[in-house]
Amino acid sequence: MLLNYKKIFFNLIFNSSLFLILVIGIQNSSQKARVNFIVNETILMPLSFIIGVSFISGSFTATLLNINSRDKNNK
Repeated sequence: MLLNYKKIFFNLIFNSSLFLILVIGIQNSSQKARVNFIVNETILMPLSFIIGVSFISGSFTATLLNINSRDKNNK
């Protein structure tokens, strides 16, 4: 159980540092796009921010799913 908390904590720190680097790196980005949802669309955001946040959230979600599946296999 302690190992799971260590993995989540490491992943949270790693993804937070990636997000910080992403925010610093996109300050001079000129390409902007909108994200289209079902009901409406967002404001103009840098394309690299949209792609980076998608990658970071996918990385964190995959870690949580991996830990959850390992817990089910051990029971």
